[in-house]
Amino acid sequence: MALTGKELDLEKRRLKEVLKLLDDKISRMGMDIFEDEEKLQEFRRYAWENKRGMDVQELNSVNVESELEANNLLRDREYFKKLMKIKDSPYFASIVFEDEDKQRYSVYLGLTYLKDEDYGNIIYDWRSPICSIFYDFEVGRCAYASPSGLIKGELLRKRQYKIEDRELISAFDNSISIDDELLQEVLATDSNDKMKNIVNTIQQEQNNVIRNVRDKTLIVSGIAGSGKTSVALHRIAFLLYKINNLTSNDILIFSPNQIFTEYISNVLPELGEDNTLQTTFNDYLSNTITEFRSVEPFMDFIAKYYLGVETNVDLITYKQSDGIIDDINRYIANYIENARMINDFTENKIYDVYKDDINDMLHNRYSTLPFFERVETIATKLSEANYKGSTKKKLTYRKLIMENSNFRKDYKDIYLNFFCSDFCKIRMNDKEIREFEKGRIINYDDALLFVYMKGLLEGFPYERDIQQVVIDEAQDYSYLQYLIISKIFRNSNFTILGDVNQTINPYYKYESLDILSNIFNKSKCIQLTKTYRSSPEIIDFTNKILGLNHVCAIRKTEKVPLIQRDNADKLEEDINYLRNKYKSVAVITRDSNTAKELYEKLQEKMPISLLNSQSEEFNKELVVLPAYLAKGLEFDSVIVYSDSESKYQRNEKNLLYVACTRAQHELIVYSVKDKK
Repeated sequence: MALTGKELDLEKRRLKEVLKLLDDKISRMGMDIFEDEEKLQEFRRYAWENKRGMDVQELNSVNVESELEANNLLRDREYFKKLMKIKDSPYFASIVFEDEDKQRYSVYLGLTYLKDEDYGNIIYDWRSPICSIFYDFEVGRCAYASPSGLIKGELLRKRQYKIEDRELISAFDNSISIDDELLQEVLATDSNDKMKNIVNTIQQEQNNVIRNVRDKTLIVSGIAGSGKTSVALHRIAFLLYKINNLTSNDILIFSPNQIFTEYISNVLPELGEDNTLQTTFNDYLSNTITEFRSVEPFMDFIAKYYLGVETNVDLITYKQSDGIIDDINRYIANYIENARMINDFTENKIYDVYKDDINDMLHNRYSTLPFFERVETIATKLSEANYKGSTKKKLTYRKLIMENSNFRKDYKDIYLNFFCSDFCKIRMNDKEIREFEKGRIINYDDALLFVYMKGLLEGFPYERDIQQVVIDEAQDYSYLQYLIISKIFRNSNFTILGDVNQTINPYYKYESLDILSNIFNKSKCIQLTKTYRSSPEIIDFTNKILGLNHVCAIRKTEKVPLIQRDNADKLEEDINYLRNKYKSVAVITRDSNTAKELYEKLQEKMPISLLNSQSEEFNKELVVLPAYLAKGLEFDSVIVYSDSESKYQRNEKNLLYVACTRAQHELIVYSVKDKK
């Protein structure tokens, strides 16, 4: 509801006053920081020049004081940077809240807080407890969780603002309604090269995920366009605000690829926080598997299927299955059970070592340790026992144990023996064994099993410094990968987000992500059922691809017809039509070869870019890419391209669904009929 002229004048006057207080605060802080930096440098210079005359206690005291001053200065710098971010648009919403004691609070929400000695809280950080009322309640009875307990009361007013370049463009009162004016305005805008923050349009179901600090693991299933990635990033910003001493370096995001990492790189800085640590599962595989030069990327593994170059699909399906986990567990248990020292030996012609003693240590005394860690421990103990506590002979003893036993620390050999054993249900053929033995690049499907087997035998690395792990596109990680991740980050909290309908792995699919609660303790499963990305016409079409009926579209009707074509004759005409209408256009193909062919055909006629598995960034104005690289991205308009040689097959509906749900405003689909 629009404001009256008098109300609007009052808001403009308040904005002017807030901007004056904000400018004064920035000016004072700038001067204070400059002076504090000079004082700190002078203090450190004095300490350095006089350290020879100080005793240990004085030197420690000086170091502690210097560290304290440096930390205070760093904190002030960070706050100063946040104030600079809001200097042209200090807040985006306000509420009027009355508690049960009839105490009334006028709360203005911004990206960070602003306090004044005379006026108190001028702007509240959107993450503060009282601000949750704005996201969770309509006008009426409400409550919020404060540090002192639950505060109940009445929400008397909700108001939103559009402030640009220090000017109030518009202001209106609203409810929690998903059709509110500002949300629809945001949804109607064109997409950008990088993801933006959604702090002024966070919806209640999203806020429930963002502010959850009760559960150790959140497993979030959200349909395409439900804002899963945005929610994850805003949750990180909230946790950094809420949890004492948590820093960006304590948080790790598992991203599907470097393109996605680049795409989301602006959100946390926009919210005033540093970007977190980021990795891909392939990075972990590459760092762990030293027996090969490199590991095949997941996207290349997927691409081979859609290009039709895989020959033994049954074997790969078995390697990707959950059933192989138990087969490997039984194989490794049998390997360890039968591992023995078979000879006594003498070290340095002096110290006798008896096989029965070593076998007792292997299978009894140190049986709680991973197998090859037992060997390391035994070698250390033998060296210490025979060389007066020294470990200098540890390597010698390890070598002698290996030489006089029936086992070797040869993971390639151990891995291949599994596929020749009775524990394996589908064996490698001779050609596949030779390729594995001679190969310098390990296939992705082999790498997962190889690293799991290696972890069972020598222990999984433990990342003790990571407190929060965020996994996006969760449906593309197999159950085995989550087992491995849970062992590496065994004391971390997790936020896991995905959509089983957007599975692109042709060999593996979850019925529901809820099964992951079997791995992660103290977990909660949450559903996000509203989509904010696409028009109703696009949602209706994509629902029919997978037979869905629970998807709730939030965009108001755009009445843009969805175009379906039986052939690709009008491709260039369609591209030019969309380019003239929207800021971003994507031509999404079934596979990478088709994408490359289109790019080579079109690059001389129009400014188009090609996205492949090696890309790290891209221009969204006009891009061609395969569907399995489009996950997590969105575009104003999309052409889902296929021709007689690259049609989506009957069992590839999920991939087609991914391609079509990238579109925000307009979608053109070519040749989606199955081959006969």
